[in-house]
Amino acid sequence: MIELIYLSIPLSIMSILITGVAGFIGINFLEYYFNTYPEEQIIGLDKFTYAADKKGLKKIMIENKDRLEFIKGDLQNFELLDYIFTKYDIKSVVNFAAETHVDNSIEEPKIFAETNILGVLNLLTVAKKYWLINQKWLEGARFVQISTDEVYGSLERVGLFTEDSPLDPHSPYSASKASGDLMVKAFVDTYEFPGMITRCSNNYGSHQHLEKLIPKIISRAINHQPIPIYGDGKQIRDWLYVQDHCKAIDMVHKNGTLGDIYNIGGNNEWNNISLTKKLLQILSQKLDDPMINETLIEHVSDRLGHDRRYGIDSTKIRNKLGWQAETSFDVGLNQTVDWYLKKFDDKPPH
Repeated sequence: MIELIYLSIPLSIMSILITGVAGFIGINFLEYYFNTYPEEQIIGLDKFTYAADKKGLKKIMIENKDRLEFIKGDLQNFELLDYIFTKYDIKSVVNFAAETHVDNSIEEPKIFAETNILGVLNLLTVAKKYWLINQKWLEGARFVQISTDEVYGSLERVGLFTEDSPLDPHSPYSASKASGDLMVKAFVDTYEFPGMITRCSNNYGSHQHLEKLIPKIISRAINHQPIPIYGDGKQIRDWLYVQDHCKAIDMVHKNGTLGDIYNIGGNNEWNNISLTKKLLQILSQKLDDPMINETLIEHVSDRLGHDRRYGIDSTKIRNKLGWQAETSFDVGLNQTVDWYLKKFDDKPPH
């Protein structure tokens, strides 16, 4: 079943397919792209899982109804993907579509394999079908696979992952993303497919689901509920503002070298407990609420297979494409908190 939400753009000018447009990074990229390229149009695809920001996407669709056509659907639906490439002049793909929550992958790994591996294979197969013409690739065709630093596994206290670091995933989620990446690499190596891979550190910003760490802290703190922290809370993550990430993806999409991998990091490492305390301080001050304090922190049993530290080296994308993270953590975190407070003011979390 193919569900078209908007059909208002001349088919001849369609060119970019963005999957996962209702997810956290996908919807931010959609906003970024429309703001950056006011004349371009997009085909958007999303399965509308529980993590989709349907309200946020609807708002963007209304504001850009002459520039966005949205199709509800699943990467596992090969017929749907074939229809999209047949019906529209798709010349590039940015693939955000993925199951992403590590805890869920531990409980239901099969769902992650279906979307993050088989879904990617379907998308690659259809793109190859329409882009490889008489043994020549369609001029300008580009496929960007959005991945994660978690495919590299866990770091010790020193050092950073580079694009040449071996893959060593430790959860069903990261294993499924690494497998999707390897599928892209296999198409590049076997068919000279015009694919690229980006691997980012932990993103934060607007539109993220409440199951993720920063939104969870905010939503629970403003309701004076316990904030669960895995183990000792000293797991270290590199935090990247989602709008900085979107700019990096755009640079790779427009100017990246086909076949390359690009690490995208914020150079901004925090352990979970320190980040939690920082957020509590920001919230307490913004809301003038002394009950928002460190007594809300509740240490719980550690996650199975929990990686201790991630950190990635962004030297390659900086040197080759001129990208670097621009948003300071204080600015980005305050903007993120303000976005959620407004969201919760309109509709409190539950």
